[in-house]
Amino acid sequence: MYGKVYFVGAGPGDTGLITVKGLEILMKADVVLYDRLVNPKILDYAVNAKEILYVGKKIGEAYKQDWINKMLIEYAKKYKIIVRLKNGDPILFSRGGEEMEALREAGVEYEVIPGITSALAAPTYAGIPVTHRKYSSSLAILTGHRKEGYKSNLGIKDVLPCVDTAVILMGISNINEIIKEALESGIPKDTPIAIIENATLSDQKVIISRLDRILDNIKEYDVKPPAVIVIGKVVKLYEKLRWFK
Repeated sequence: MYGKVYFVGAGPGDTGLITVKGLEILMKADVVLYDRLVNPKILDYAVNAKEILYVGKKIGEAYKQDWINKMLIEYAKKYKIIVRLKNGDPILFSRGGEEMEALREAGVEYEVIPGITSALAAPTYAGIPVTHRKYSSSLAILTGHRKEGYKSNLGIKDVLPCVDTAVILMGISNINEIIKEALESGIPKDTPIAIIENATLSDQKVIISRLDRILDNIKEYDVKPPAVIVIGKVVKLYEKLRWFK
């Protein structure tokens, strides 16, 4: 008889942004497997956990995914409530779908508790509405890197001309390629762009620039992951609408 795995979104960073349901399950968890970008302070709520296991992956450690899948199944044999805690939303660009597939094949029951993704929270905390009746009626959320061998490009240059706002996650380590594709897409070189580092946390940093200048700004301000990239006219609203201090 297996236990049940709960995929829980921890939110974008601020511990207050986890959902009520996610927090309730976390407090009941027998074991928690958490990712690299999860705010460690949120683990304080896992008051009943017998085990808390870090399973974060760095770039180039894709081999760990099979191991994580196996661990989820093994813990389901041992415990009743297993929480797979992921930063932001537990499915968006998080390999949650792959883990769900592994559990389904093994006959392990699971439930997904959505979380607040940084794709929306980061622009919001920077005072940048991703949609606005004057500037943006369409939104694309893209990954800043692809699985090795998946495609020769990121697809950014194909998407940008088709949407008003683009939000790119996990892109700082591949920022040169991202900006190269953006400039090749045909949209204006002076299109506004924002980089939001450590969104929703006290050390949040926002850089506002334009496509043809942002690489110099990133070097100047020594931007590091985690950071969210926003491209589009809505970025111009930052100065007017920013509220988070």
